[in-house]
Amino acid sequence: MTNKNFALSLILAAAAFATGPAASAAELLNVSYDVARELYKDINPAFQAAYKKSAGEDVTIKMSHGGSSKQARAVADGLEASVVTMNQANDIDMLADRGVVAKDWAKKFPDNAAPSYSTMVYLVRKGNPKGIKDWADLAKPGVAVVIPNPKTAGNGRYTYLAAWGSVIKKGGNEAQARELVTRIFKNVPILDAGGRAATTTFTQRQIGDVLVTFENEVNLVRAEFGDNFEVVYPSISIVAENPVAVVDKVVDKRGIRKQATAYLNFLYSDAGQEIIAKHYLRPRSEAIAKKYAANFKPISLFTVDDVFGGWRAAQKRHFDDGGEFDKIYASK
Repeated sequence: MTNKNFALSLILAAAAFATGPAASAAELLNVSYDVARELYKDINPAFQAAYKKSAGEDVTIKMSHGGSSKQARAVADGLEASVVTMNQANDIDMLADRGVVAKDWAKKFPDNAAPSYSTMVYLVRKGNPKGIKDWADLAKPGVAVVIPNPKTAGNGRYTYLAAWGSVIKKGGNEAQARELVTRIFKNVPILDAGGRAATTTFTQRQIGDVLVTFENEVNLVRAEFGDNFEVVYPSISIVAENPVAVVDKVVDKRGIRKQATAYLNFLYSDAGQEIIAKHYLRPRSEAIAKKYAANFKPISLFTVDDVFGGWRAAQKRHFDDGGEFDKIYASK
């Protein structure tokens, strides 16, 4: 080695020692609900580009999708999510009770930590041959209704509550609400574990006359399959919020709280809200909602708080083991 090359090698070695190895990109795991796949396929690269521009850092994002409640239980049992992006507050409340997320998680971000919301509507086959228009039609003899399992899937749970609450909001009593929901679930031929599986059952396996699921999901199906299906809005339905939370013990252990918080804050940004609206989720931004008003048909909505006294009360009465749903389904 010449003196010149030897000197150059010393300089390079010194530079490497001074700077150390290149820092690896922070890695986030977003554990999310079943029908959010397409949304985060667009959210993730948009956030990565925005964060690189603002913070000068790369972020790697991994995803896990499944039934909302099933996903929450996996996180509670040790799946090391950095953030959870669910379709009901109940699942994150369970994680708070286990000490996985902050007790006051709903106050950590705007709008009860729900940057978007949806509602439950119907997808029917072209021409709506069974004439399905409202919740009572789902209970008629000969109508096969596809709904995912309320024990494991958030949209199954919202569907159950939407049907029950529709009776109460129209002046009916609890017995009448129970009767309607019982009759609807007698018409359910199969209980898939998650919303995407239920969509596959209806659209590809050709089972059922109507799929009840999130407004954004039925519009994505229409976009994919065109004129094979029609969307029907009931006279009244439920607000289905999409809450989010940072998983504290994971982000602190890995030193990625800053990135995880930025990721969830991005959902509230104009860019994030626009992507949300393009995926037929109702945005919180009034300006973005107005811009995409054509995507969202006006509908009378009620909340879980309005009819059921909040998610904790609804869970205990209707979905805990031995609750109303178990009794209803056992009678099937």
